[in-house]
Amino acid sequence: MFKDIISIPKLYIRRDTNRWSIFTLIIVCFLAIPVITIAIKLLMGPGESWGHIVDNVLLDYSLNTLFLSVGCIILTGFFGVSAAWIVSRYNIPLGKTLEWMLILPLAMPSYITAYAYAGLFDYGGTFQYILESIGLPAAKFSVMNMYGLIVVLSVSLFPYVYVSARAVFLYQSNRLIEASKVLGAGETKTFFTIILPIARPAIVGGLILVIMEVLNDYGAAKYYGISTFTTGIFRSWFSLAEPATAVYLSALLLLVVFLLLYFERKQRGNKGYATLTKSAVQLPKLKVSKRRAFFLSSIASIPVILGFVIPVGQLCYWAVLTYAEVLNASFFKIALQSLGIAVITGIITVFFALLILYIPKWNRLKILKKSSRIAILGYAIPGAVIAIGIMIPTLALDKWLIKMSSKLFNIDLGLLLNGTIFILIYAYLIRFMAVAFNPLKGSSIKISEGLSESSQLLGAGKLKTFLKIELPLLKTGLFSAFILVFVDAMKELPLTLILKPYDVNTLAVKAYEFASDELILESSIPSLFIVATGVIPIIVLNRLILK
Repeated sequence: MFKDIISIPKLYIRRDTNRWSIFTLIIVCFLAIPVITIAIKLLMGPGESWGHIVDNVLLDYSLNTLFLSVGCIILTGFFGVSAAWIVSRYNIPLGKTLEWMLILPLAMPSYITAYAYAGLFDYGGTFQYILESIGLPAAKFSVMNMYGLIVVLSVSLFPYVYVSARAVFLYQSNRLIEASKVLGAGETKTFFTIILPIARPAIVGGLILVIMEVLNDYGAAKYYGISTFTTGIFRSWFSLAEPATAVYLSALLLLVVFLLLYFERKQRGNKGYATLTKSAVQLPKLKVSKRRAFFLSSIASIPVILGFVIPVGQLCYWAVLTYAEVLNASFFKIALQSLGIAVITGIITVFFALLILYIPKWNRLKILKKSSRIAILGYAIPGAVIAIGIMIPTLALDKWLIKMSSKLFNIDLGLLLNGTIFILIYAYLIRFMAVAFNPLKGSSIKISEGLSESSQLLGAGKLKTFLKIELPLLKTGLFSAFILVFVDAMKELPLTLILKPYDVNTLAVKAYEFASDELILESSIPSLFIVATGVIPIIVLNRLILK
């Protein structure tokens, strides 16, 4: 009997250690390369400029990043939570329209919003022109400072909080709200004492995503002249030519990210959604007076006006002035390259996300289930950190291949990995794996296990069951995952700046190059293309989710 007990795990290991499980572990290892690289390079010591960084600018990087994060937490929390509660709870003018319009700033990259507002309030800009046209004196102030950056990032990122909070606010327990009213609590008190605490884990999750995006930002911070960890990494890598220093800065940034992830997990673990019962149904919206309805509608409209309507309006105005110069064969080539890279990235990422999701389900090996968590860490890691974590080992491999080919065959191979589309898409795969994985996981949970079990009892294997039964039921999740990865790939800037091939460009990089060269008006055309390719899928996705 003792021998039988001992042999069972061995049987599981022998049975489940197949080519698919090994393939999955290999994928996970490849996705973990950036983190492994940084960990190894840390052991080799800092670069020559590290002492200078510590003595002169590290404190500025830290304080600026901290102040920026706290400011964005406050503003995005206010915008996201208030808008989510208003559109979920009250019958207001344009309520249905606002529900999906509040998601639109996700299609507007923060660096593009930064360009728009910089031009809007610039000397001789649109704001000054409006004041002069109505006979008011010119107001001289600049948004290109820390406070301006906080506002720009907040109006771009608040949808992360809005979506998370709205998902909870839409479905609440009638019994809890009714009990609160019976005890004499008004609407406001009920919200702060019952509704908000219940929604706190979801809101914190949204705020964590906001912080991740703030830490990842490079374009807006660089353009506004604010030194952060990400701008410091770029400076160390490109200006100082100090990879070791960039690695140390990346390690500090990774430490912050992992602490945030730990906090978010503890928060999720300690708080449950007590409303997920039979009484948790979509609540009917309250009717309020016309004056109050108008006021609430105005409050909910502010973030979408600031985060989407005004920037798009400014970009459209610039586009009218510059389209004849910018819209040429070269531009359309760049647009096609961007679309092609984003589409390929979306397809590949969804495919690997499916493997990482389903193969652990088909195996009893615990290491596969744990390894899937490692595979989806990429979205939490800033793009600049991923890029450096990839470039260091691939450059070393390229140098070794060049040396060996020259020595053995007298052939100069050149760079085979770095500066190729393969490496760029590989980096996107790491960065956006979680973006594809989470919608697929959410859709798979809704599929009854009884369907799969019945299919297998009738003689169908796991793969056939997946292809014939589970995959068709995952259509919404598959489409959602592809769209989200596609939109993120179109917007990504820091990672692309470091890893893109010399003969390939993207719309995000082109917009950045125009803005960096003081051609802010010309940046409007590529910016609008990015926004358009993001808005349409997001609207379609929102309608699909609602159905």
